[in-house]
Amino acid sequence: MGTHTDSPDSPDLPDSTDSNDNDLLPTPATSAGRDGLGALLARPRRAVVALDFDGTLAPIVADPEQARAHPGAVPALAALAPKTASVAVITGRPAGVAVRHGGFAGVPGLEHLVVLGHYGAERWDAATGEVTAPAPHPGVAAVRAELPGVLDRAGTWQGTWIEEKGRAVAVHTRRAADPEAAFEALRQPLAELAARHGLVVEPGRLVLELRPPGMDKGVALREYVREVGAEAVLYAGDDLGDLPAFAAVDELRAEGTPGLLVCSGSNEVTEVQKRADLVVDGPAGVVGLLGALADAIG
Repeated sequence: MGTHTDSPDSPDLPDSTDSNDNDLLPTPATSAGRDGLGALLARPRRAVVALDFDGTLAPIVADPEQARAHPGAVPALAALAPKTASVAVITGRPAGVAVRHGGFAGVPGLEHLVVLGHYGAERWDAATGEVTAPAPHPGVAAVRAELPGVLDRAGTWQGTWIEEKGRAVAVHTRRAADPEAAFEALRQPLAELAARHGLVVEPGRLVLELRPPGMDKGVALREYVREVGAEAVLYAGDDLGDLPAFAAVDELRAEGTPGLLVCSGSNEVTEVQKRADLVVDGPAGVVGLLGALADAIG
């Protein structure tokens, strides 16, 4: 992961950008972030805007099945997407679930939206409305069958909740009597279970996800930026699973592609806040940023 350094210098913005609209945009705290924002505004049709779903476009809720995109998310994305090379939603959820919960299908202005589900293992393209994906890892089915017994032996069954994610499976502890204690108690047994079946455990906000190795948002983001040929990238996320994407943006910046890292603010995951160039106030703040970008680009 790269280290951000600050500088008093900000990049020049394009002459065609209205200064009044720019005044509505928050200023990144780092020079690298300001460079990324400046590049996005100067060359929006060569830029990729990539976003996490849960906690970034949708508020975190106790039951993930009840998560829905912020009411302003789709209008903001529809206003911004036609002005960029592409907008991508990168999520650990199945692509189809994110599309349904986001309300992304059939929306004018989102014809070039892409949803990279299961950390890029699945892909939904708004242009076709189809999901493409390889065969699932056999270890996921084996883990799914053993999970109830593992939770029971760990003494954490009550209050924990298993989320079926198709190509992965997650255990949530947010509903437990002591969510943090249940989370810590499950780390080791779930790591051992995952290892037996060739999977890895990815911790998040009171959730432990068991999934195949090599599936992460950083890989998905880099591959998509390369595919599009983007000359600037914005990535917004809120959780530990977004840190690989943050690292990917750092790597792209080191290679000469400007980028902006945005944290959808949460007091639960301070590491993401520390890594970001810009922190906004949760999904509402992300929606406000997207709208301000659309207005600034004009």
